[in-house]
Amino acid sequence: MSQAVKPEPVADDAPIVAISDPGEVGRAEHNRGDRFVVAVSNVFAWLFPILMVAICSQVVLRGAGYNQAWLDDLQWWLYGAAVLVGIAYAVTTNSHVRVDIFYDHYPPAKQRKIDIFALAWLFLPFIILCWDTTLGYAISSVKAGEGSDSPNGLHHLYLLKVFMNVSFILIAVATWSAYVRNLARLVPPLWWRKLLFAFPAVAFAVNLVIYYAALGIVLLTSEAGTTARQAQRHWFFDTFAIGPEEMKYTVAAALIATVLIIAAAYLMRDKSEEI
Repeated sequence: MSQAVKPEPVADDAPIVAISDPGEVGRAEHNRGDRFVVAVSNVFAWLFPILMVAICSQVVLRGAGYNQAWLDDLQWWLYGAAVLVGIAYAVTTNSHVRVDIFYDHYPPAKQRKIDIFALAWLFLPFIILCWDTTLGYAISSVKAGEGSDSPNGLHHLYLLKVFMNVSFILIAVATWSAYVRNLARLVPPLWWRKLLFAFPAVAFAVNLVIYYAALGIVLLTSEAGTTARQAQRHWFFDTFAIGPEEMKYTVAAALIATVLIIAAAYLMRDKSEEI
């Protein structure tokens, strides 16, 4: 007959479940951007208990026949703000959900390369696109003084749309900082390397700078009352042919400017830091 194996004794003071703050994991490697995102996220984390109080209060008040429309609006505001900041926190602490079942079995160097590609080539351009897209929504909402349709609701809805746009800047800071931290584990993170290995995101950002700078110049030099839509009819915002394909002048200028910026950063590099 086989004998049952007795489990090893467990010390009385041994924790059954280990609880750790993701923001403290790998804190020694965090750069200034990482620490900034964690600090901001720790402040906004207090929105969740406030959100719970708002939800419970509305349930009780509604059951008692004293429905408060502003509490319904406040819940969406608090949840939206907390989640948007939480995205930046998850990027910094690498506490987001992964769907890559092979990642954990790769050697550390390969994991870092995957992280660099995912952060700088996929996620950061998407975040820059989100910021650019929501900028127009935020500006138009401020101009209209947008608010709740309910007389008892929260009326300054434009504040939430402005915060949504600003939050993408925080997420971009978190993404760039995490990218630089992963790059530093492979090679010295000189500026030319940081720009080169994040070429799509850098080129996209440079394109936006050129686009909005050109738009501002056209508006300043045009007749009074010229709208942004009318200013965009300037030839600089048009396209030109490259064989069977077409490219915008702003995009071409951004690609050339990005290459020149990377080249300048390479020429100005400190060779002693490459060792």
